[in-house]
Amino acid sequence: MQFEQRPSIKQQQTQRLSPQMIQSIQLMELPLTELKTRIQEELERNPALEIIEEAPSTSLDEYEERPAEETYFDDTSDPGFSGQDRSGDREDTKRKFLEGALSRPESLHDHLHWQLRLQPIDEHLFAIGELIINNLDSNGFHLVDPYSLIPESEHPELDRILDIIHHFDPVGVAVNDYRESLLVQAEINGDAPDGTVEVIRNHLDTLERGKLQEIARRMQRKQEKIEFVLEYLKTLDPFPGRRYFTEETQYVVPDLMVTIKEGEFVIILNDEEFPVLGIDPYFSRLATSGESEKSESTPRLKNYVQKSINEARWFIQTIQQRNNTLLKVARAIVEFQREFFLHGPKKLVPLTLNDIANEIGVVESTVSRSTNGKYMQTEWGIFELKYFFSNAIGGISAGGTQYSKQSVKEIIREIIEGEAKHLSDQKITDMLKARGIDLARRTVAKYRKELDIMSSYDR
Repeated sequence: MQFEQRPSIKQQQTQRLSPQMIQSIQLMELPLTELKTRIQEELERNPALEIIEEAPSTSLDEYEERPAEETYFDDTSDPGFSGQDRSGDREDTKRKFLEGALSRPESLHDHLHWQLRLQPIDEHLFAIGELIINNLDSNGFHLVDPYSLIPESEHPELDRILDIIHHFDPVGVAVNDYRESLLVQAEINGDAPDGTVEVIRNHLDTLERGKLQEIARRMQRKQEKIEFVLEYLKTLDPFPGRRYFTEETQYVVPDLMVTIKEGEFVIILNDEEFPVLGIDPYFSRLATSGESEKSESTPRLKNYVQKSINEARWFIQTIQQRNNTLLKVARAIVEFQREFFLHGPKKLVPLTLNDIANEIGVVESTVSRSTNGKYMQTEWGIFELKYFFSNAIGGISAGGTQYSKQSVKEIIREIIEGEAKHLSDQKITDMLKARGIDLARRTVAKYRKELDIMSSYDR
């Protein structure tokens, strides 16, 4: 049989992101301190962009979304800017701002993003990888189930990129908990003693209590074999993301503040940390006047001037868009979590990225980017916006009450810090069940460890 190769034409629809859209996505992800650094870089790169003055804080109640036509052609990031030339203060303001822009050591997310950019993968797979990395906490664990962030048809791609990220440094991130992290490390390292995987999956709690003989009996192995497994596990890191914590004190600058005034919630955007941006008047004059008509380089000069002004306007609009989206997300969070803001962490209810996305009319990835690395100051302390998202835990009370993971963790903390400090995980499980919260003992132990509380054996 003879085969013949023939050319064929295949029509395929693809979507390419423009440089402006990429910039918009990048700015959406930046928390306050990183946004300051990004503004500094843009000020140094684009001479048409300048600092006008520091901006006042804006209440959500006072904030009004402006029409797209107006914001696109606006020459300043301050809606009230009148276009006056404040050259006397401009240089001093710019110098102070640039001096105040902070640098910081590489974070876990930075390190993983850097490795992701080196992978020979297509744009779609890269976007899923970004979503996974942005969804990780400081330990390297998923904040929410990653499979809930994308359509079911894309789950095979998610599995593929997860396997790639598992091999990144540090090995063992992009998992659900420390147990899965140890499993991933043991499988990827390839030098685990026989029986390691079974110990991790079924006997880790017993191992932590030092009952090697009991594990050996259950696994029908010699105790020396279990000791080899124990020594090997000591070389692994159950919380691989923590190695990117810096020993220096890191001061969190909240992006938002929520207060209660006269029985109403007021949400304030902390935009005092970065300045009001505008278009340099000299560039505006060059673009509209014929000052350089006699010069042979006039067309080239005008093209450069116009390009710089357009890029500055887009940068200003993108910051406005970032702030507007952040305020919308914050307002939706406050609406869903009213009981938390009134009564504290124990009243946190289950909330997903999809809930917020549907409420404000955007996709889940936009909510993920808007909340990543950003903090909110409340009456109960400063919390990362990701804190307000938590999976539901089914209750067994008559009403079938749903509890969030964070609220259950706070209840566990309350039980342990009360008079029952030496209660075992099983006793805590029983007490939770009496309150209508049905959890497995293993889950209680997991939450206790996430709270950095030792076992009753060590307490």
